[in-house]
Amino acid sequence: MVIRSLLWSRVAPVMLLSMLLGTMLSTPAFAISELTARVDKNPVMLGESIVLEVTADSRVPANSINFRVLDSNFTVMVPSVNQSTRVINGDASHSTTWTVTMLPKTSGTFTIPAFTIDNVSSKPLSVEIVPVQQGSGQLRDVFLQSELSSNNLMVQQMVYYDVTIFFSGDIQRGSLTEPQLDDALIQQVGQDKEGTELIDGERYRSITRRYAITPQRSGEFIISPPTFTGDVIDRESARQSYFARSRTIVREAEALPITVQAQPASYSGDWLVAGLVTLNEEWQPAQTQLLQGEPVTRIITLSAVDVAANQLPELNINLPEGFRVYQEQPQVKGAERAGRLVAQKVITSAIIANRPGEYELPEVKISWWNSQTNQLEQTVLPGRTVQVQADPIQPESTTVSPREPTQASPATAASPQSGSNWRWNYTSWLLVTGWLLTVILVAWHKMIWQKRRDHQASSATTSGHKVSHFDSKALRAACKTHHKNAASEQLLLWARHHKILTRGSLSALCERIRPGALKEQIAQLNAALYGDSAANWQGDLLWQAWSDYQHHEAPPAATTELPPLYPEQ
Repeated sequence: MVIRSLLWSRVAPVMLLSMLLGTMLSTPAFAISELTARVDKNPVMLGESIVLEVTADSRVPANSINFRVLDSNFTVMVPSVNQSTRVINGDASHSTTWTVTMLPKTSGTFTIPAFTIDNVSSKPLSVEIVPVQQGSGQLRDVFLQSELSSNNLMVQQMVYYDVTIFFSGDIQRGSLTEPQLDDALIQQVGQDKEGTELIDGERYRSITRRYAITPQRSGEFIISPPTFTGDVIDRESARQSYFARSRTIVREAEALPITVQAQPASYSGDWLVAGLVTLNEEWQPAQTQLLQGEPVTRIITLSAVDVAANQLPELNINLPEGFRVYQEQPQVKGAERAGRLVAQKVITSAIIANRPGEYELPEVKISWWNSQTNQLEQTVLPGRTVQVQADPIQPESTTVSPREPTQASPATAASPQSGSNWRWNYTSWLLVTGWLLTVILVAWHKMIWQKRRDHQASSATTSGHKVSHFDSKALRAACKTHHKNAASEQLLLWARHHKILTRGSLSALCERIRPGALKEQIAQLNAALYGDSAANWQGDLLWQAWSDYQHHEAPPAATTELPPLYPEQ
């Protein structure tokens, strides 16, 4: 019992003090008596950051002060709030501190207004912002400079914005935001470039980053500059101690104005502003004359400097009648060359001439606005004359015109029927006999030719030579596996098997097939054999079209049997 009383006498004061402190710390204190404000430096050079610190001698809500009143003259970062409590000899004191980093927008003398909490106000502060002057002898550890390639441009014209970070000390870490402009496309160009520069007798290291800005509407604008935030080594602490401290800095480049002009009212067509526009074409295979039915590949390349890839317009490419064109999806890409953006659109087409002759391919023209000379220009791909030779293997299609009735000679018309019926019948029998002899000779000749061909085929099989025959299963397998070469081979064997085509290519086969699904699928297969689109060719539609054609329109297979000598009447 004595031991318990002794322990209670020792523990009770400690518990009582703990409860008192807990009550003091948990109870918010709103009785504020003093509010102070100060800045870390004054005057300040333009581009340097100012740290504003406001302290209240009580625990107050974090949203008690509105720093938006500083937006007219400063760029205000998000403030940080710290609340603390100190107990000395049983007396507790509370404090709330707001720390906010600000960047001055222009040079001059500005007043930071008084802040008020519960009728307690701080004193206003006067801050002087001095402009940056070369040779002033006022050196900074880190500062930013920005530059525009042009501040007077057309709508949708690309302008280059360079921001350079100069620093004389060591940067532990850092981040740089992008410039901001309403209704504009902004993208970084290339990689950062490092260098050195001598400023006011001191050597500075530099990092330059380039942006491409494309405004989408006309008017007067201000480009909001990028902001650099980083940690640098404190020079003073580095001189006094081996373990140098780092400090956080915020720097901002100067804001730059631009003027964006509207598109001229006289301009017609797709609006394109560039530093240079070119058109080039290439033929594969390279040849001066084309062959009827043989596909060739035509590649037209549109290139533009100081243009994004999505700004390139469509090209109006026309061909005269007599050509079939299978155009692929245009390939659009962009790249950086010597600090400038270059965009390209590549249009690849497979072209097949249907008829021989001489054709004039029209020119390809594109209008654009030259940003270097500030005037309208046109880039033209000249037209060219193309000679198409007839295919020696494919027979030319001839159009048979109805013959005019032959006029009988006056002597024949005037002469009456003479001679007897016996003479007429005798002549008729001679003609019939001659016709029968001709039929017998033709049948005999065909039989001899068929036996010779069968003998040659059997000889080739005996000697080990492989004879190709049409196989519908092979055609189906080629279509299901999307094997274009095997499908083409089986289609040609099928055409020869049914006497649709003796020899030639898929182009010749297209001419012999009636318009329909099979004709379209054979044309697509023919185009896929000679272009980059071969990788995307699908054979399922060809197999379906061929199956439907076989069921409804295909002629019966050729037979080796001879026709009867005397057909039934």
